[in-house]
Amino acid sequence: MRPSCLLTSLLLAALTSASPIATDSRGSSHLAKKGEKFIDYGRRISAGTCGKCDLSKAVLPQAPIPLPPPTGSLSHVVIGRGTQNYTCDTSNATAVPVAAGAVATLFNVTCLAVESPDLVARLPNIALDLPIPYDVQDDSDAPSYYGLSGYHYFLDGTTAFFNLDTEKHSFGEGAFRKANASDAPKTAMVGPKNKGNGAVPWLLLKAAQGYGGVQAYSEVYRVGTAGGSPPKTCVGQKSKFEIQYATEYWFYV
Repeated sequence: MRPSCLLTSLLLAALTSASPIATDSRGSSHLAKKGEKFIDYGRRISAGTCGKCDLSKAVLPQAPIPLPPPTGSLSHVVIGRGTQNYTCDTSNATAVPVAAGAVATLFNVTCLAVESPDLVARLPNIALDLPIPYDVQDDSDAPSYYGLSGYHYFLDGTTAFFNLDTEKHSFGEGAFRKANASDAPKTAMVGPKNKGNGAVPWLLLKAAQGYGGVQAYSEVYRVGTAGGSPPKTCVGQKSKFEIQYATEYWFYV
């Protein structure tokens, strides 16, 4: 799925999923206001101004056992959609999956996190039920391409990398390593169609020491996770396999 289609689908699906709650408790006018926010956000994506808002008003989601608080200032928020990657020793009957990084495409929801945090909280679940976005560069001339923040992958087994520079934006990049983890809420979506092995933990990532490039951020939080956890054993698995996931990433400077 192209990024413009995914971003549009996320926004529309979030609005639709919000409708039963909105109409039951506060009526259609509340839903209409949410719709107006989406329309305005879409316009700002097209205009390249969707990152202009008061980030001091954004509130980082908290896990049941909270992660340490941020030490810096919020700079960027994205929805990540991709896969958590694993390996298995197929010669060992008692082997368990070993984490081998992740790959994800990142979509800018910075101002939406300020203005409609309840809707942003729905987006990872919705994204997990949509196809993984491929051929992103095919949309480089489309206005909705502005919604693409960049990409996430791993440099090695423990170093996560975020490249938030595209043809349209330059939000910076950096390498990070896990500093703290907290289990996802028990209510978290376990996989696509809510079938899977569970949501990966929420994380605090700190800038990797010794990385030779420019570090645009000091901390990254992975929160609101959906899916991504492997099976408990390697029985029936290939030597390398992927588990689909979606999440929010919050970047601090």
